Amino acid sequence: MRALVYLVNATLDGYIAGPKGEIDFFPLPEDLLAALVAEYPETIPTHLRAQVGAADAPNRRFDTVVMGRGTYQPALDVGVTSPYAHLRQHVVSTTLPDVDAPEVEVVRDDPLGLVRRLKQEDGLDIWLCGGGTLAGAVLSEIDRLVVKRSPVLAGDGVPMIAGGFSPASFALRDTRTFSNGTTMSTFERVSA
Repeated sequence: MRALVYLVNATLDGYIAGPKGEIDFFPLPEDLLAALVAEYPETIPTHLRAQVGAADAPNRRFDTVVMGRGTYQPALDVGVTSPYAHLRQHVVSTTLPDVDAPEVEVVRDDPLGLVRRLKQEDGLDIWLCGGGTLAGAVLSEIDRLVVKRSPVLAGDGVPMIAGGFSPASFALRDTRTFSNGTTMSTFERVSA
């Protein structure tokens, strides 16, 4: 069965974006970018892949991405309707109008059902790209976390997980530290 992997950047205080969706305050040191290109090239938006040397990189870990409207909106703001054209794209939103990109499926309801259906299909793993509300809605299906923890405090913003109280245990599998102090840690869900 495919795994749902929440790979996300977060501040020290647990925010994945500012109060208005800002992400430009997250540092991206060259060694972290190089690690992402080498290990997770599919997480680089299609329109930026050539700039970072990942234009022809094959999908290594994911063939599908699931994201919320807030995560998808920055691409729309710069005129990109298919930010991850190299992946199957699902945008969960009750407010997003139809998108003029046949490779992007807008999912209006039941994100949990969507994720469960995708996990039953053959293929590579599924990347949960964000945001916090969507992550909270599908928390019971998250199998792995890859958290890039930036040495920044935000004080307010979009939490990594938003939703009701629902403890889930994960075990640390690996942590690496990059030149600016950003860490990338991988956690696996602990079976009950």
